[in-house]
Amino acid sequence: MNITYEVLPVERVEECRDVCNDLMAFQKSKAYITPELFDSMNFETRMLPSIKNARHNYIVVVKDHGKTVGYVYSNISPKEAYSNDFATFFDMASVKRELVGCLSQFYIKEEYRKYGVGSMLFSMSMDWLRQFSEVEDYFIFVSNGNADALEFYKRKGFNVSHDILDGFITVLRSHKTKSLTKK
Repeated sequence: MNITYEVLPVERVEECRDVCNDLMAFQKSKAYITPELFDSMNFETRMLPSIKNARHNYIVVVKDHGKTVGYVYSNISPKEAYSNDFATFFDMASVKRELVGCLSQFYIKEEYRKYGVGSMLFSMSMDWLRQFSEVEDYFIFVSNGNADALEFYKRKGFNVSHDILDGFITVLRSHKTKSLTKK
């Protein structure tokens, strides 16, 4: 393995197309609550609109010998971006500031898990998110059936806040004053 991490400018987001679509297929394969909701989710319907609605975007790809094997996408967005036709992701009144931070998409091909790649991507994302003094609340949304991801984020200092869409998504939350570990 020759693992490298590369921060991509938004103009090169197309490099995430395949791994983003792999993430949607992975989430559908794990889901036990309305997996058919993933049928319309892909790079064009999830990543591109999120990038467009965000104030700041952060994309990191993981490569092995130049081949993309994973990525993380985080953003700083107006809290209102998380209330749309699909769902309201959190109680707007519970967020005091206008902007929230979100670790929005995270995927590593199975054969590259358990090598610390996930922890590295998580740390890079949280370090980036913490740069924004106007943000106090951080969110992660985990699809149903992905118990490994849920436990990973809990070990990193996030707490389960609530479920939405009848359990289709678990909302995890952390606040800036809380220490987020880099385990």
